Amino acid sequence: MDLLPVEIKVNVEGDAGAALSALGAAHGVTRVRQIWFAEDSGGVPEGRLPLLDGGVIVRFRLGGGPDDLTVKLRPCTREQLGGRFAASFDAEPLTYKIEEDWSGARRVLAASLVHDHRPGQLSDAVAPGADPAAPIDAVQDQFLHVCAPAVHFGGLVALGPIHSTKVEDVALDDLEVNLEVWRGAGLKFLEASSRVKPKDGDDAEELMARAERKQRKLEDAVRGRGVTISEHPDTKTRRVLSALAGEGPG
Repeated sequence: MDLLPVEIKVNVEGDAGAALSALGAAHGVTRVRQIWFAEDSGGVPEGRLPLLDGGVIVRFRLGGGPDDLTVKLRPCTREQLGGRFAASFDAEPLTYKIEEDWSGARRVLAASLVHDHRPGQLSDAVAPGADPAAPIDAVQDQFLHVCAPAVHFGGLVALGPIHSTKVEDVALDDLEVNLEVWRGAGLKFLEASSRVKPKDGDDAEELMARAERKQRKLEDAVRGRGVTISEHPDTKTRRVLSALAGEGPG
């Protein structure tokens, strides 16, 4: 079985602006976007998140370059990912990746299928009264039916926006880190992330050991700059979607 990349994430509470500055965001490349999610239209009025509870995330990112629509399974298992979705692939405008997702003690597998669109092309899909399922393409639909057959997809409603400011390729000690702030629904988060890719000759044990070392380095580098790491048990996606569902459709 192929070894998978590991994306390591550290979430920060408190003053996100001060944390961005402390972590060296002034030296990176900044991209500003809006993020929307789609959820089950029957669950949202009741404050429920059936798709997220089933391990499915439908996300729109608008602005700052091409738009994109992502369908993600997280958490998932390798056994779920059958057929063409058993391995990562890149077939423009589609990118499919499978990777480990680590945040603190939480380690899960994630599989995401991203479809790039022309700038502005997805705006109508998240407008009031629109059907956010309309731009889900045939391959993404196949991905959901093959890999998440137990999740019911009825009507969807768009939730958002969350305002994202992402600063890429920031040097943090000897690490290369992405920093992203999410603002919206009365919440504000900063996430620092870094990736570990398999090397030629790696076995699973060597890759995991290298990822664990990098996770400790990232956490130490963040704390070493006076920034507090969040101990909240929920992912930022769940916290944001729960808040957005409480507000009702955007």
